[in-house]
Amino acid sequence: MGRIMAIDYGIKRTGLAVTDELQLIATPLTTVDTPKLADYLTDYCRREQVERFVVGEAKHMDNTPSESARYIEPFVASLGQLFPDIPVSRIDERFTSKIAFQSMIDGGLRKKQRQNKGLIDTVSAVLILQNFMQLQENTRRNG
Repeated sequence: MGRIMAIDYGIKRTGLAVTDELQLIATPLTTVDTPKLADYLTDYCRREQVERFVVGEAKHMDNTPSESARYIEPFVASLGQLFPDIPVSRIDERFTSKIAFQSMIDGGLRKKQRQNKGLIDTVSAVLILQNFMQLQENTRRNG
């Protein structure tokens, strides 16, 4: 079984998280400068077996695509071209940045640490991955 990688795509930075090989635990991986993302993913997929990508889907409260969707959609298309054998799933990412920031507060991180936008992106990727894993588990349980 391979890993599942979550991608919290951003114009400047992209947060990444992965599961373990048994797909039981979601852990932060890193934050990558978005212009270097394709190279990073190519290198990572050479070293590790990635079974699926999960990319956050940016939406407004009324379920319409947010402004950032215009950047994410071309990325998802290029991801499919770069890794044609790895399926890409999408999952709603509304509130992940806010939840990530709150979890950093709850975890006791100091103000200076919470200002690290890369850390917020990585924690957001973990939340996206955890949500995807929970949906998969619910689907398995409910048939």
